[in-house]
Amino acid sequence: MDNLEKLPDEQEQQDFYQKLRKKLVAFLGSKKGKSNKFTPYLMFVPDLFHLLVKTLTDAGVDKKSRTLIGASIAYFILPLDLMPEGLLGFGGYLDDIVLATFVVNTIINKLGPDVVEKHWTGDDKLLHVLQKVAEVSDEVVSKIPVKSPIAQIVKQESKDK
Repeated sequence: MDNLEKLPDEQEQQDFYQKLRKKLVAFLGSKKGKSNKFTPYLMFVPDLFHLLVKTLTDAGVDKKSRTLIGASIAYFILPLDLMPEGLLGFGGYLDDIVLATFVVNTIINKLGPDVVEKHWTGDDKLLHVLQKVAEVSDEVVSKIPVKSPIAQIVKQESKDK
């Protein structure tokens, strides 16, 4: 993604982040949100999206890594994915969380944690969040159709640990 001027400006990014976070907080306060066992992980959605966007624009990130990050951002935005938000509501973000975590872990392993930690805006420490998501990723991936590419990648990653 060489054409960074096509990204939303700083204010638009902040507006999207705040709007998503506000909707998510409202959902999590609802009866359905409170009963969802993945509720603690859903609050990572806006923070992970924000992290990906900020890391994409970081001059210290190489072109190959930017391509991976750009693909992950596109996955967040696309209306149809393995677990579509349009059909599943906020539960549809679970596959986005797993993919974003995989991408962030890949960037950390390649470039070091400092490259991404400086862009993290979440309440918990980034590495703690990634660890928490990794602990439940097998359960999330089990809900994704078995033949899907993301399920295969995450299952392989889990076996390699």
